[in-house]
Amino acid sequence: MAESSRPQPYQPGAVSLFFVAKAGVFAAGFWIWMVVLVLRTSSATGLQVLAATGAITTTLVGVVLGARMALQRSAAIRHAEIKKLLVDISWNAFAAAGNAESSGKVVPFPSAPADGDRVGPRPGIDRVSVLDGGASDRRR
Repeated sequence: MAESSRPQPYQPGAVSLFFVAKAGVFAAGFWIWMVVLVLRTSSATGLQVLAATGAITTTLVGVVLGARMALQRSAAIRHAEIKKLLVDISWNAFAAAGNAESSGKVVPFPSAPADGDRVGPRPGIDRVSVLDGGASDRRR
């Protein structure tokens, strides 16, 4: 079967991947900085706490952004499949309506009623347009 010329569905790509990679680079930098500080000194200092906090924070940000990107990608794929399925169902229903030999198998599309088929005003119901309401109706 030939490839369709339809555009591909939206899938998170370069921008999301950029932020995931950026968070990964920062996390790696903080982890390396923390290891260097731990190997240089024997006691915990403020810089080690800062490096540990940065390492943990950027690692968590990278994981959350990566999970978000994966969820968006799978949702975009599911959305594209549902759209394709709806088009297929619609097309099959249209083709079945055109190929139906009796009107009992397929529900026909609604058509405009003929002049004689129009329903007149129902008895017992007074219809007044909003624009036709008199000044006496407004004074209540």
